[in-house]
Amino acid sequence: MTGMPAILVVEDDPETATAIAGRLEAAGYTVTRVGDGREALELCRERRFDAITLDRRLPGIDGLELVGRLRAQQITTPVLMISAMAEVDDRIAGLRAGGDDYLVKPVSLDELAVRVEVLLRRGREYPQDAVLRVGALELDLIKRKVWLDGEPLHLLPKEFRLLEFLARHQGQIVSRRLMFEQVWGCFFEPSDNLINVHIANLRRKLDRPGRPDMIETVKGEGYRLMAA
Repeated sequence: MTGMPAILVVEDDPETATAIAGRLEAAGYTVTRVGDGREALELCRERRFDAITLDRRLPGIDGLELVGRLRAQQITTPVLMISAMAEVDDRIAGLRAGGDDYLVKPVSLDELAVRVEVLLRRGREYPQDAVLRVGALELDLIKRKVWLDGEPLHLLPKEFRLLEFLARHQGQIVSRRLMFEQVWGCFFEPSDNLINVHIANLRRKLDRPGRPDMIETVKGEGYRLMAA
């Protein structure tokens, strides 16, 4: 064990994979390279990685399907998606599938290294070793499970991360831009609808008759999570 963060580079173009791996190794990371989506999926089932850089177009399983399968299997490793598809809708699709950040080709290797560093730092800032409680709401950060009034709630991985972020800032107004940066790991606002959809889904699962809404909209500023 070296103690260095382990990064999985999933890229089918040998030249690009070599460049990415070389830059990450120069930053002090241990890098594993694969060029096929199915091989990457099997590897993630067998080993733990600290972060993944993932090309969107891959043989075997494409990047969108791969990240979706990882999240469905509760593999929450941060994923930086990389693609030549630069339209906002393409970025939204990557983030909705379960990606944590999205970088457009041709990539700046220095920017890529910084994006990976941010994903790793976020994991260190929010260690998975505690239980968060907000009134009757309880989040187990190790098992990635949620209970309200003692009853389990089923949340998708991104819903859990968004709720966790709100819970860590209980009672505070959190801006939409901060949500994009800290939950999705991107430094642009893909669309208002992305936040709206996830907040609406959380509200449907959290709200109870006769109680005030747990997620409060603060017009023009953002959202605030209040105790149930």
